[in-house]
Amino acid sequence: MYRSEKILRGIDNQYYRATYKSMGFSTEDLKRPIIGIANAWSECVPGHFNLRQVAQRVKDGIYRAGGTPVEFGVIGGCDGMAQGHDGMHYILPSRELIANSVESMAQINLFDALVLLGSCDKIVPGLLMAAARLDIPCILLPGGPMEGGIVFDGRQSDQTSSAEAYGMLSAKKITEEEYKVLEDCSCPTCGSCSYLGTANTMCSLSEALGMTLPDGGITPASSAARLALAEQTGIKIMELLDKGVTARKVITNESVRNAIKVCLAMSGSTNAVMHLTAIAHEAELDINVLEEFGTLSKTTPQVAKINPASKYNMVDFYRAGGVVRLMGEMSSILDTDQMTVSGQTVAENIAGHHYLYPEDRRVIRTLNDPFGYTGGVAVLRGNLAPDTGITKPGAFDKSLHHFVGEAICFDSEEEAEEAIIAGKVRDGHVVVIRYEGPKGGPGMREMFKAMKYLYGRGLALTTALITDGRFSGTNNGCFVGHISPEAAEGGPIAIVKDGDKVEIDVDNGALNLLVSDEEIAERLKHWVRPQPKFEKGYLGLYCKLASSGAQGAVMDYSKLK
Repeated sequence: MYRSEKILRGIDNQYYRATYKSMGFSTEDLKRPIIGIANAWSECVPGHFNLRQVAQRVKDGIYRAGGTPVEFGVIGGCDGMAQGHDGMHYILPSRELIANSVESMAQINLFDALVLLGSCDKIVPGLLMAAARLDIPCILLPGGPMEGGIVFDGRQSDQTSSAEAYGMLSAKKITEEEYKVLEDCSCPTCGSCSYLGTANTMCSLSEALGMTLPDGGITPASSAARLALAEQTGIKIMELLDKGVTARKVITNESVRNAIKVCLAMSGSTNAVMHLTAIAHEAELDINVLEEFGTLSKTTPQVAKINPASKYNMVDFYRAGGVVRLMGEMSSILDTDQMTVSGQTVAENIAGHHYLYPEDRRVIRTLNDPFGYTGGVAVLRGNLAPDTGITKPGAFDKSLHHFVGEAICFDSEEEAEEAIIAGKVRDGHVVVIRYEGPKGGPGMREMFKAMKYLYGRGLALTTALITDGRFSGTNNGCFVGHISPEAAEGGPIAIVKDGDKVEIDVDNGALNLLVSDEEIAERLKHWVRPQPKFEKGYLGLYCKLASSGAQGAVMDYSKLK
């Protein structure tokens, strides 16, 4: 029996059928399975701008396969639009709102299955969290990545190039005319950012998890193939419903481990650690995602290199064979027996895939000839990060894998950015940005602009940045984020002083304040917890309930007891 039959079958359920018929649904429509389409379309997010057309083709596929699609809207904010101002406080907390809203609509309407349409940083994990929580048949379909823009600084530009260029402009390395060109030429199409940021990392990892059809994560937004994939997704969701393949049959310990290995092999965004932790939490799995990243990063080669780890964009990655070819090259270290939303296993997807373009070893190499023999994301611990810190060595120069510098401390993102632009940060500095964690921020803002400004001012190879906040997937340079416990919870990052020596040691997985244990203990004794920055509204609630970055920054409802 389908879930929807509970309200749509029988003479006593005329009320519900009449309600649907008020919107033009027919008697025949209501005899079919009802498939919800959670659509995060808006004119706020370039990665979602094409989702109206995508949704229509999904509907075509559902109708063709014998179902009735019912579309509803989902919020979704663009991380880029929220960068550097108070809006970024809301971005990570919005992930929970997205998961809650999809769960609510699915249960209110007793949908039999869901197609989840979303492309961007917190929206993809929010949709996957809802799928894991509901455990009904679900497929996630992104809108696809953007094409790269005009060449700037040796690679195709994107919107983040403007932040780098602003740093260059402030250092008088480029002219105002060179800077202004990027406004019109860096983002030539809609789509999720053209580089391997958090958005495209999570779209790729949805494929690796098995929750997105092969190539569904990274086929370009502007391509005809994106619309063909949408119709195929509509057909496939009906197959999953018929076979009883629910989200938790796809999202398993083993498939999450596959996704971790793919993230490491492609040097994906550090935010993936937190998002995969949250998805596994919603699926009630017992895998420790953080520990798996720490262990597997030592043994998983870096097989793909994509901007910001190289000059090649997501479209180049797609043409080189994308996630399917990457997983094919890695098949000996993956669990290829895992079920996927194609209705086939990972192994069957790889064996049956038709590649439209020839392989490109500049982007995807083999397991025997990788770009590096360890993963592109690493977990650090030490007296500055007793629980963890996350870094992305695959995206910065190997000379920075061991860095000792002098701390220069800031209690907010804005203070740090002003200091960098004003030239107060110099060679050898370790920029410390604190009180930006899940609770302290609140919302664990990204230190995107700070890193871009350092790059633009020529400091990318001579400075480092550590924070209890996060980073954008496009950031490169020596950085450590997600430091836990965070400053607002009394973590050691709260008591670092200007002039202290800080050591970042990627090879040994260490992040340490080079101060005696006695001095650290004495400083912590005198630390005073600051007042929450928000005490009302959604952020007031999030401040109270947010768990640490090490726990996925999910809302911990046990704190209400």
